[in-house]
Amino acid sequence: MGMNSSSVKEDFVLVGFSDQPNLEKILFVVVLVSYLLTLLGNTVIILISSTDPKLRTPMYFFLTHLSLVDICFTTSIVPQLLWNLRGPAKTISALGCAVQLYVSLALGSTECILLAVMAFDRYAAVCKPLHYAAVMNPRLCQALAGGAWLSGVGNTLTQSTVTLWLPRCGHRWLHHFFCEVPSMIKLACVDIHANEVQLFIASLVLLLLPLALILMSYGHIVKAVIRIKSVQAWGKALGTCGSHLTVVSLFYGSITAVYIQPNSSYAHTYGKFISLFYTVVTPALNPLIYTLRNKDVKGALGRLFHRARDLGS
Repeated sequence: MGMNSSSVKEDFVLVGFSDQPNLEKILFVVVLVSYLLTLLGNTVIILISSTDPKLRTPMYFFLTHLSLVDICFTTSIVPQLLWNLRGPAKTISALGCAVQLYVSLALGSTECILLAVMAFDRYAAVCKPLHYAAVMNPRLCQALAGGAWLSGVGNTLTQSTVTLWLPRCGHRWLHHFFCEVPSMIKLACVDIHANEVQLFIASLVLLLLPLALILMSYGHIVKAVIRIKSVQAWGKALGTCGSHLTVVSLFYGSITAVYIQPNSSYAHTYGKFISLFYTVVTPALNPLIYTLRNKDVKGALGRLFHRARDLGS
């Protein structure tokens, strides 16, 4: 089983939303605004987390990595999407499709693991407050963040390589707006049952396993707060964990529908819109979610604006 010369040289056609031209015009504006918000919001979070002394904690260390992942993830998809939404050409080169497949899958997988790591950090902060600094020491934080990135790279090297080696017999019409494994394997002209099983197993490991760890972490957090029986403790726990739990719900709620059951009628009918949500909308909302409910971030933003104003004057 190998890549034939025609499948390597020919461009792919990203059908996307071309069957709804009026919707394309609306989506162009929505995607462009969301992308600009993603770039602006996540860059600001990286900037304040890196420069403000009060934010040099494990939580903001991981949040910086999440913001970097979101910037790179959307950038691997959105420019091509905007180009296709704007004009009549819906093509992407074979090389461009391969790069997009490798990069977007690596970053999406990294985000899955990173969200689980952030849940563990919140568990340590709420359930082990006296030992938090010792548990979440800089070396462990770096190892956890590095493990998340390596997991993403390892997954994409396996999944994307196997997907690209499938013979397609000239099939190049991709019924999606970017090159993604579930839609790419459907172009194959051979039996793909083994590939679907492999995708399902990878999804269990990189989606459901981290989600289970997140739920376990929050289960322990809820039990710890209930034992305290304090309204103040409830408020603090909600402030500490609410933003992260909201982000987890948005990201996992949409991506699992595409990867866990890619052949379901629901995924087939709404798959492109679900993918649009976790690739474009969620990365734009993440900075807003973390800043609107977080006094530390608001304070850091205020200090950043004051410094900028002082430099300007």
